[in-house]
Amino acid sequence: MRMEHDSLGSMPIPADAYWGIHTARALENFPITRRALSNHPNLVIALAFVKQAAARANAEIGVLDPEKAGVIDRACQEIIDGELHDQFVLGVLQGGAGTSTNMSTNEIIANRGLELLGHAKGEYEHLHPIDDVNRSQSTNDVYPTAIKLAMVLSLRTLLEEHELLSESFAKKGREFAHILKVGRTQLQDAVPMTLGQEFRGFATTMREDHDRLSEVIPWLNEINLGATAIGTGITADPRYAESVRRHLSEVSGYEMETAPDLIEATSDAGIFMTLSGTLKRAAVKLSKICNDLRLLSSGPQAGFGEINLPPRQAGSSIMPGKVNPVIPEVVNQVAFSIIGADATVTAAAEAGQLQLNAFEPVIATSIMQSLAWMTNACRTLRLNCVDGITANVERLSEMVDLSVGVVTALTPYIGYQASAKLAYEALNSPLSIRQIVVERGLMSAEDVERVLSPERLSGAVPMTGAIALPMVPVED
Repeated sequence: MRMEHDSLGSMPIPADAYWGIHTARALENFPITRRALSNHPNLVIALAFVKQAAARANAEIGVLDPEKAGVIDRACQEIIDGELHDQFVLGVLQGGAGTSTNMSTNEIIANRGLELLGHAKGEYEHLHPIDDVNRSQSTNDVYPTAIKLAMVLSLRTLLEEHELLSESFAKKGREFAHILKVGRTQLQDAVPMTLGQEFRGFATTMREDHDRLSEVIPWLNEINLGATAIGTGITADPRYAESVRRHLSEVSGYEMETAPDLIEATSDAGIFMTLSGTLKRAAVKLSKICNDLRLLSSGPQAGFGEINLPPRQAGSSIMPGKVNPVIPEVVNQVAFSIIGADATVTAAAEAGQLQLNAFEPVIATSIMQSLAWMTNACRTLRLNCVDGITANVERLSEMVDLSVGVVTALTPYIGYQASAKLAYEALNSPLSIRQIVVERGLMSAEDVERVLSPERLSGAVPMTGAIALPMVPVED
């Protein structure tokens, strides 16, 4: 053990720990989630990016010794490369607006820097967590900047998986392009369409959400570094804000922009509500798609049975042979969690007072969890479900042949009232709509086949004008 000291007294710290007394106190104070910061690697990396940029900026403007800045830079790069993540032991949920996270990051970087300088951990007279690693900074500009950058990193990964899932639906749309089926509204039979159109619709709605999520990133890139405590920039050199912005852009690969009003930017949590709300929209729409997949695959004998989902595992401990739609079900549950997380973010954003929002830790953990779970949900839905979906062609064809919904295509030629009468008759007759129309002499067999062809029923070619209306002379 080693002894460390702060304004409250002294505490023993494990000799091999890179974290110090501020982390130790937080471990005692916040035994809440038991989910460490290391569970969010992008947040750890983002914190290191911010500290690295700060060290470079401080050296550039001459307020930090170049040797100290150099070892801070090296320690940060190691964290960015994946090292020392196990030292980020604090839970994400904590009081203090993220102060414990910032202090812990300072300690880990300082102690690794001391090693690089040839000193023992805890010998802060050579490299201090606050005086050196935290130079020109406050938790109130470091923490919101880091969580925004972490969200960008996670959002980029989500967008990649989201796009792959969208393309998977599009491929199925092309594969099923010529398979006719019965469309449904309000769970009742409607007019025909193709299975390909249905899956193409899934792909299109996902692409729309991909665009909406992408639009959030530039807003996340607006930062308040240089604001320090409340936005006035106290303790920071006037040159620091622009220098650290430029260095953070370089090390992260994302072009950052300093907020025009640092007072406002330090207290405002609006962008987090925007991201959370947009993510909720995408999750809800994906959950609706999963509802459709479960319905379309229901059965296999007593349900819709139109498509077959890949069997992933036994579905019952009592019913042999039962297979459940477990992949869409787990995606539904992810959506439910994201809906709840959005409510948490909304409440936390509203609850901030005056020049700071103290509840950014719960905002951060809610959104970071939602981004991670949504990413994983898209991946498992694609690999373990959508890619392996097959069409039950015989079942689909049988339902179209028996459906009275096709009568809608005949209304331009025989009228609504006659079509409605035919529909009721067909429901109580072994004959199909096609047979009844021809038997009644309302249309010729050739005209019926033309109007009720798959191309016209699915809208691939215009339905009206295909043949002359019976009551109008051809020449007119």
